[in-house]
Amino acid sequence: MGPAAALAALAFVSVTFVSVTLAGCSSGDSTVAKTPEAPVRSPGPPPATAPPPPASVPPTSTSVPPDPCAVNLAAPAIAKAVSELPRDPRSKQGWSPESLAGNYNECAQLSVVIVKANTNAPNPNTRAVMFHQGKLIGSGTPDTFGFNGIDTSQSTGDTVALTASTGIEGLDTIVTFHWNGNGVELVGNVG
Repeated sequence: MGPAAALAALAFVSVTFVSVTLAGCSSGDSTVAKTPEAPVRSPGPPPATAPPPPASVPPTSTSVPPDPCAVNLAAPAIAKAVSELPRDPRSKQGWSPESLAGNYNECAQLSVVIVKANTNAPNPNTRAVMFHQGKLIGSGTPDTFGFNGIDTSQSTGDTVALTASTGIEGLDTIVTFHWNGNGVELVGNVG
């Protein structure tokens, strides 16, 4: 094969190569369509989770009993004492054992709870029920009707300061009672 024939054969191969190459790419093709997609990976094992919190420890039998000298307006002694009171003179009803106010505790020389007549009247009678070391002081106490609160700032372990509202702010009456060693005595009336 001569040089002319070799050149013609080379030209034929070149034209064929260009034709095949151009046939592989058309004007509708884009590089995005020819870009291979990222391989899909399986999720694998789930991520590690935090260990569960430890189970709560049950309380031990060495828990501390409630302090008998703390104020306890839900003490059973209050309900028992209130049930023994004579009926309210106005409504002729008994007294509600639910305390409106007070400082009852078993250790105080004098403590008190305020209760109201067990009636649906709009303004039921109230009264102070006094206790000496957690026991009801039945007789020998001054009249304690009409009190509706306790002034804790003026009350001590042997003295209670009871308040009676006049309905006018700043004009409440405060009456102080004291345990004298044998009974309750009226100490003073302020306001």
